[in-house]
Amino acid sequence: MAKDAVIVLSGGMDSVTLLHEFKDIIALAVTFNYGSNHNKREIEYAKLHCQRLGIKHIIIPLDFMHTYFKSSLLEGADAIPEGHYADSNMKSTVVPFRNGIMLAIACGIAESNKLTRVLIANHAGDHTIYPDCRQQFIDAMSAAMTNGTYEGVHIFAPYTNITKANIAQRGARIGINYAETYSCYKGGVNHCGKCGTCIERREALAEAGVTDTTTYDE
Repeated sequence: MAKDAVIVLSGGMDSVTLLHEFKDIIALAVTFNYGSNHNKREIEYAKLHCQRLGIKHIIIPLDFMHTYFKSSLLEGADAIPEGHYADSNMKSTVVPFRNGIMLAIACGIAESNKLTRVLIANHAGDHTIYPDCRQQFIDAMSAAMTNGTYEGVHIFAPYTNITKANIAQRGARIGINYAETYSCYKGGVNHCGKCGTCIERREALAEAGVTDTTTYDE
């Protein structure tokens, strides 16, 4: 199988699952350091999994996002709201057009390496508060990338309409240890267990019937 893809890899549950599930088509993994609370810990796991799979991994700094963008994700742990993603206060964690920026850069990297696909692990649970995770956005961004490149680069986002629990089930089947991923928006040594992404992680693993070996502070 030809390796024709770049993956946007955070080091969280979803993108690590995507990395392992589609490792045979991935030529390059790209992680973006945009100054979020949890970037440092996510990057450690992104590196770990790429090393294990023998996939080339690059880290691209996006310092301007931390400087110029408004989001509680960029303002320190104390700014992160607690509660479920369904709660309106979780909208403060949106980093404006983050996926659009990252996909555009990944598209340029794909074109430069004569690769034709960009993989991203957005899923149905993101749709409520993250506009740049929805099917309409993915379709529009993919069309723009195809029209703007000689290689016809396009997005491959197989998790768009499935749940995080579905992703956890797929990962468990291929032997992923989710303790070797990081999700918490507060960025501590352990997961806080109370922010939206920690709650979503716990619920997804429970629904999937996967033992949660994550260390939580609470």
